[in-house]
Amino acid sequence: MEEEKKKFSMELFLRKIFKNTLETIGSWLNGIGITPNFITITGVIGNMVAAVLIAVGHLTWGGIIAMLMGPMDAIDGTMARLRNEPSKYGAFIDSVSDRYSELILLAGLLIYFVRGNFWIGILLVYFAAMGSVLVSYVRARAESLGYNAKVGILTRVERYLVIIPGIIAGKPEISLGIVAILANFTALQRFFFVRKQARSDAKIN
Repeated sequence: MEEEKKKFSMELFLRKIFKNTLETIGSWLNGIGITPNFITITGVIGNMVAAVLIAVGHLTWGGIIAMLMGPMDAIDGTMARLRNEPSKYGAFIDSVSDRYSELILLAGLLIYFVRGNFWIGILLVYFAAMGSVLVSYVRARAESLGYNAKVGILTRVERYLVIIPGIIAGKPEISLGIVAILANFTALQRFFFVRKQARSDAKIN
């Protein structure tokens, strides 16, 4: 359970620090008639713009825009909570949009590396995308079967914190290398965590 505590400590730490700011922004947006879903869609569109800039070589600006889109994920959830409208469907939309945003950014990096004929970068994008998708899939599949898979050293928040600075600094291959390794490691962490639970269940039964 140590991995799970570590993961939650990161998310709770960030949410605690920015709680008042998020609630202030969320209250203001709710007050002017903006909906949580609109913020979610705005985040995806913003990441599309960032991906286009990255693809054509404007890494710093693309990274900055992607960085600005990051808080959208927290703002839309805060807005829904302040409205007393949190729902399973809203959480579903939020999760799907997160996956799209992440893969859209990786697509921008893929095009950037293809245009530069940098094959190592292309491979790093592939393995980073593979790890990112598997981290989410393993958890979703595990939870659908009644297991807990909320563990791992590089979940979505951590991937975001790793990859954006590398893009802004013009060294995306370094961040991608870290994500490619640690995201796949995290997927394996979750796999073995679920296997441990399955074996425990088998012994009990």
